Amino acid sequence: MQIQPSDLGLIARVTTLAKRYGSGSGAVSALEDVSIGLRRGEFTAIMGPSGSGKSTLMHIMAGLDSPSSGRVWLGDTEITDLGDRELTLLRRRRIGFVFQSFNLVPTLDVRANVMLPFDLDGRRPTAQERAWIDELLDTLGLTARVTHRPHELSGGQQQRVAIARALATRPDLVFADEPTGNLDSRTGREVLALLASAAAKYGQSIVMVTHDPIAASHADRVVFLADGRIVRDAGRSGAEQISTYMLAMEAAA
Repeated sequence: MQIQPSDLGLIARVTTLAKRYGSGSGAVSALEDVSIGLRRGEFTAIMGPSGSGKSTLMHIMAGLDSPSSGRVWLGDTEITDLGDRELTLLRRRRIGFVFQSFNLVPTLDVRANVMLPFDLDGRRPTAQERAWIDELLDTLGLTARVTHRPHELSGGQQQRVAIARALATRPDLVFADEPTGNLDSRTGREVLALLASAAAKYGQSIVMVTHDPIAASHADRVVFLADGRIVRDAGRSGAEQISTYMLAMEAAA
């Protein structure tokens, strides 16, 4: 009997993943022999110096890029060779994204931005989903702002809207790319606490790409990449411990 990723409690998995750009002597290897599984309800930080492959790994796991070799699963669905239409539907229904640049639609108010994943999928949220969205807006302190457009919000409020939108459909997996990069330290801490709570309280699987040791210290697990390979896979770690390891990695590079 074949063991499925979900049998192991994994929401996503890659095996012997490689990604190369170009060919011949000019080829560049972004990832080399990477295997990793992501567990349900776990908040994972992916760290590494610039060019280490962390964004490439996130993009392949999210179905935004394809590997040169290796295999990729979301739950029990192997997505390695899916076509564009199938990948688009899968991302829309099972994956959420939080970008550093927020990516809110400027002409839509807060509620309409949060509802966007449902609109794109051509359906209305169920009563249960509407209650969940109201809970998200309340938890994120956005209830009084639902009729405001992005330009009427602070950077922190815009990022909270982006998080509400990413969590609205209860996706299997949420990817956050440097989610605190444009925020002041206090707002950044609030955003990180919300992501950690989404994992712990609601069973969401969160993957955050970051270069910030303080941000990574909020995660349950910290994965370090260097030169396209996983060089360390650690549990919850303090910011100072993470920073020390990152400095040692850069010194060895």
